[in-house]
Amino acid sequence: MLTPLPRFSRIGLALLLVSCSEEDERACDVAAQSGCPSSLACEEVPGGAPACFAPVVLAGKVTSLSNGSAVAGARVVALDINGAPQSAVAVSTSDGSYWLRVPSPRKPDGAPVGSQVTLRADAAGFQSFPQGIRTSLPIDTSNPTKKEGKLVVASALTDIGLIPLPEGAGTGAIAGTVEVPKTHGGVLVVAETLDGRGTAAIADRDGDFIIFNLKEGPYRVRAYTKGVNHDLHEVTVEPGKTAKVALESNAKPTSSVAGKVELVNAPAGSGTSVILVVESTFNTSLARGDSPPGLRTPAPGVAPNVTGDFTIDGVPEGRYVVLAAFEDDALVRDPDPGIAGTQVLHQEVTSSASVVLPQSFKVTGALEMISPGASGATRVASAPTLSWEDDSSEDGYHVTVYDALGAAVWTHEEPRHTGTTPKVAYGGPLVPGMFYQLRVVSFRSRGPISLSEDLKGVFHYQP
Repeated sequence: MLTPLPRFSRIGLALLLVSCSEEDERACDVAAQSGCPSSLACEEVPGGAPACFAPVVLAGKVTSLSNGSAVAGARVVALDINGAPQSAVAVSTSDGSYWLRVPSPRKPDGAPVGSQVTLRADAAGFQSFPQGIRTSLPIDTSNPTKKEGKLVVASALTDIGLIPLPEGAGTGAIAGTVEVPKTHGGVLVVAETLDGRGTAAIADRDGDFIIFNLKEGPYRVRAYTKGVNHDLHEVTVEPGKTAKVALESNAKPTSSVAGKVELVNAPAGSGTSVILVVESTFNTSLARGDSPPGLRTPAPGVAPNVTGDFTIDGVPEGRYVVLAAFEDDALVRDPDPGIAGTQVLHQEVTSSASVVLPQSFKVTGALEMISPGASGATRVASAPTLSWEDDSSEDGYHVTVYDALGAAVWTHEEPRHTGTTPKVAYGGPLVPGMFYQLRVVSFRSRGPISLSEDLKGVFHYQP
């Protein structure tokens, strides 16, 4: 972890403001990053003209969660609240460290206005972050410290731990460029095997991407971004080698997906959200997958507010899984298979017509988690006690713990509780550095009643 530096004063920030040279007739251009000395960045000044400032950078290290060793060659990119890339890619060095410049609008005195970004990291031999049960927490860029002529943001959130993949993971890769929208909206690139299994990566602001850990064979490569369709390409991957591809946009119109959510036994005032996940990346055990940035309603950054009809616009061609209530909103998809509207919905989208989903989504109140992971991932040094609030009408509980790779590593059947809080000693494996998630299903004789929250119950074992 980097040593915290003294807070940099606004006076110091102002001293790092450098006007574009009057002798240089080129304008300071934010998009092109031209018109400034190489050590400075051209940044927006709300209410004024762009100017040159010391760059704001995120600094951290990428390490293996299994043993703390450095991960070299990891690709780190900053994303905004919409999942769109806010930076080019930084590649970690031999000691795992990286420096990643992020755009940062300024006040007239040079102080960063500040924003919140999240990090994504991909590396050969490791699970991408975030993925599966792991989420990336927002980083505030408004209070950097001065170091080596830069304004540095460094904290526990800028250090990234990656989970090694098991033996047998692929060693090939696909790299290239994708044509990004003029808005620089986020682009998800997916490489699919012929049997429909996909691996994804996010392109940076310039459209560069690499998809690691691919097994040998033919792949279909497609880009997904809100409002734009891209051509499909086919490539062949060889072990230990990187196949190249360039993905161009085309003139096909995008579509919309419309449907309806029905709230059943939900807390008063509840609202939820709906997202589209690329089908080939969907993990049925974890009920998660990769969602193209922006394919969410309400819009990213807006609190969940869907209580009935919904529409997602700008949907490119592809096959999707439609997920409702996939966040910490005290709601989950109703798991009762005996009623309509509870099945996971798979939907193909083409450019020829908009889609109206054939059935509504039943969403119900979630089982509240007590420990671990009631409010963010919990670090544990020994086997934890698993606990959740009692469901008053249950006959019992199915308890499952998954690891971060999506494998069910422990199951347990807990009998009915009457007025007492369920507490179960975890009896499954604990691998150093691994993340796990507790999932609980309450049931009656006729079938499931409710589930624990999609994003809760996560714990991290570090002895």
